[in-house]
Amino acid sequence: MTRENLAKEIFKASYLTGTFVLRSGTVSNEYFDKYQFESQPGLLNEITNHLVNIIPNDFDILAGLETGGIPIATVLSLKLGKAQVFVRKKAKEYGTKKLAEGIIINGKKVLVVEDVVTSGGQIIKSVEDLRKEGAIIDFAVCIIDREAGGKENLLNTGVQLISLFTMTDLKKLSEVY
Repeated sequence: MTRENLAKEIFKASYLTGTFVLRSGTVSNEYFDKYQFESQPGLLNEITNHLVNIIPNDFDILAGLETGGIPIATVLSLKLGKAQVFVRKKAKEYGTKKLAEGIIINGKKVLVVEDVVTSGGQIIKSVEDLRKEGAIIDFAVCIIDREAGGKENLLNTGVQLISLFTMTDLKKLSEVY
């Protein structure tokens, strides 16, 4: 599938208008319901086919953020033969009480995987938590960058955001505006 066709499919599957409160607290009249593209195996497969070509090669482990980053990281893990961890928003309060479920990340180069980025707040929090556990994190990847400061905020914490699409890309490639 071409990049343009993928943009159209993502847009068609997930773009909504209305009034939405984003994780950052910002109110928006546009929303990408990521579960609509993540829940379709063919579309998720195409998304990860394109991601494989833009992510850095120099990492040991994928870190899928709860919940939207996990399916993307899982498919990337299968395609790349790389291990992954499942990152909770906060450590569970029972059992192992872990924040990152899976293999040990201490001393490993970790690529953070998220679905949609607005301010980057959740990635920043997760990166701080993962670094406390010894992870080395220089990059994060997402499907959609809403272009609302996330890329810049992440750079301030030493993390470069790589996005498959920006909101502008999706609109332009989908010929919506």
